[in-house]
Amino acid sequence: MNINNNQTMNKPTKHKNEIKLANAESENILFSNVAQIIEQRRFNIISTANNQVVLMFWEIGRYINTAILGMERAEYGKRIVATLSRQLQQKYGKPFDDKNLRRMMQFATQFDDEQIVVTVSRQLSWSHVLALLPLETMEEKLYYAEEVNKGFLGVRDLRHLIARKAFLRRNNANLQLTRQSKVPFNAFKDPVILDTLGLKDNYLEADLEQAILRDIESFILEFGVGFTFVARQKRISIENDDYFIDLLFYNRDIKRLVAIELKIGKFKPAYKGQMELYLNWLNRHDRREGEEAPIGVILCTDANRKVAELMELDKSGIAVAEYWTKLPPKEQFESKIQEIMAEAEERIERRKLLGTTNVQKQINYFLEESDDETDDMD
Repeated sequence: MNINNNQTMNKPTKHKNEIKLANAESENILFSNVAQIIEQRRFNIISTANNQVVLMFWEIGRYINTAILGMERAEYGKRIVATLSRQLQQKYGKPFDDKNLRRMMQFATQFDDEQIVVTVSRQLSWSHVLALLPLETMEEKLYYAEEVNKGFLGVRDLRHLIARKAFLRRNNANLQLTRQSKVPFNAFKDPVILDTLGLKDNYLEADLEQAILRDIESFILEFGVGFTFVARQKRISIENDDYFIDLLFYNRDIKRLVAIELKIGKFKPAYKGQMELYLNWLNRHDRREGEEAPIGVILCTDANRKVAELMELDKSGIAVAEYWTKLPPKEQFESKIQEIMAEAEERIERRKLLGTTNVQKQINYFLEESDDETDDMD
């Protein structure tokens, strides 16, 4: 997520009373000061509802966390939150029940960077934030927050992405790429899940293509925000021969055409030459000023990853990904994704030991290379 250093939020009110929650008087001070936060924020809620609600909940959570940190007894801390909740509900209603107060505290603990909170509050509703809280890492939370922002996704779509492990599948796709890759990081996912297309057994490639076009919105949501459909069976003519690209998209984020070929069965080495032909033609005849070189994604029911790895497809601007037409049960799905990632990481470590590649496991490592290292790669 891009964080604007110039974005700042109003500093929380500096309360004169030092919080020492040891008696009823201090409990009243806590209630009074939290109520003051609410009053200050409610004034702006009409015009910027989601933004102000998220900021208000974060500020409340941070204030309560700060107050409770000085407590020596954890049980007393739990009791005082329950007491505060009852007081707030009497004045402000259901949003301040005990469960939601604890979510505010959790939100403030997990999102401790004020600038990130400002950005998140402008992109997400409180319901979006709640969907992010169970995720393990900040990187994962920010990935989904950015997906919501780019695609104007509702809470249902966000939960859909999270349930399908979009973050892990994107990372798995990134693991295929080397420093010399012409395929941008974060451009696609592996595997691609196409269970919403309703395909029956023994379908043909044409059936898959038609199903994607019938439900293009679901396909774009699955494939990644930023894709725009351009053509189906895009014809390219070379001398007296015609060739056809199954699907052609344009990705606004990476500013380039993306050719997609649909294959049933294992990835085959011959597919590389076919895609290279398509990409070279697109680069020469369809690439417009300001666009980057086209890339290609070959979707197969079996990515045949070891063969694909040996062919170093990413150096030609080509990626291979599996597609699944049925979503496995949750536990099996999670296990399969972890297995695929473990195999990819094992291959990377093996190649590092052999000294044949400089693959980076994480995109942040790749971006943090020094200028000298980048020059050495050219």
